[in-house]
Amino acid sequence: MKKSVKKLAILGATGSIGVNSLHVVEKLADIFQVTALSTHVNIDLLLDQARKFRPRLAAIAGAEPTAEQRRLFEQLGVTVLTGPDSPARLAELADYDLLVNAIVGSAGFLPTMSALQRHKDLALANKETLVMGGELVMSAARDNNCSIVPIDSEHSAIFQCLMGENPQTIEKIILTASGGPFRTWSLEQLRQATVEQALKHPNWSMGNKITIDSATMMNKGLEVIEAKWLFNVPVDKIQIVIHPQSLIHSMVAFSDGSIKAQLGQPDMRVPIQLAMTWPERLGSDFPRLDFCSVKSMTFEEPDLTRFRALAIACTAAKTGGTAPAVMNAANEAAVGLFLERKIKFLNIAELIDTAIQTIAVVTSPSQEELLQADRQARAFVLQHYSHILR
Repeated sequence: MKKSVKKLAILGATGSIGVNSLHVVEKLADIFQVTALSTHVNIDLLLDQARKFRPRLAAIAGAEPTAEQRRLFEQLGVTVLTGPDSPARLAELADYDLLVNAIVGSAGFLPTMSALQRHKDLALANKETLVMGGELVMSAARDNNCSIVPIDSEHSAIFQCLMGENPQTIEKIILTASGGPFRTWSLEQLRQATVEQALKHPNWSMGNKITIDSATMMNKGLEVIEAKWLFNVPVDKIQIVIHPQSLIHSMVAFSDGSIKAQLGQPDMRVPIQLAMTWPERLGSDFPRLDFCSVKSMTFEEPDLTRFRALAIACTAAKTGGTAPAVMNAANEAAVGLFLERKIKFLNIAELIDTAIQTIAVVTSPSQEELLQADRQARAFVLQHYSHILR
């Protein structure tokens, strides 16, 4: 019996997750149809993807296509939306069964809400969606009977460990972290860390923003908040363990003392494919983990003094309300400044902490209050970053 075709809208199609998602589509071309794609600024790559996958709708959030580029899209039969709100409009208008949200940053929040309000399922790589508005997002998913399957390797691992388990038996979620490029660096060395050094991740190939988040370990802080909402566990039940080899992607400890771990090569196509094909698990030709070639697997506690951003994120998670949204937006703005070489590496955490201490927290915020907190935090960082350099 022929399998039904699943229609996909892929946001952030030209980034690392988006490109790997389309690689999975190519491998499973008989069960997927791409109906919509988005990019931030990489219009030429989006055009190449449109030629190959023939979507009906495309969104370009951060640039304006030239007249020639528009003509080429039109020749392909692709309607083009532009502007910062175009991914959310795409999520509202496109014909799809599953939205793959691989946008980087809080820009992914509104498209997620748009999809859920249309009763559409999500394959979620945009962790900021849940960091910023986890309560609203999970409520919308429940109210509209939508599934949210995580793409992040850590949350996919937890998702898999919990298959067939009673959530009430969760004793602890154990998030593994590579430790990033600066795992063994001293505070003095971190004070001198360059952009180039921060972008050299030892295990994963990711976009610049996520790679810097890994270097500060803010990425793991965001994942704590994401796990809190995805799996309905308090922050106190989430433990972070440094695992430099990145072979165990995360674990779940249960009330009887048993621990489940999900392992595999560090290859993002594996969690992407699972999220896109769920509730089925289909075969692949991706590289396998050979245990006989594994020399060691080691584990360490994270150092919250050297990696202050992680401590800030865990505190914001416990505070709740708009605190995580402020933290996330301040981090995005500070990381941008670091990539532009306007601040030093350790200034990132300093700016985030100052923003959280300064901007008042709103409890049980509305969608508009979350967006306002996001705007306020960005403006604060851009207005005050020069003060910390004096």
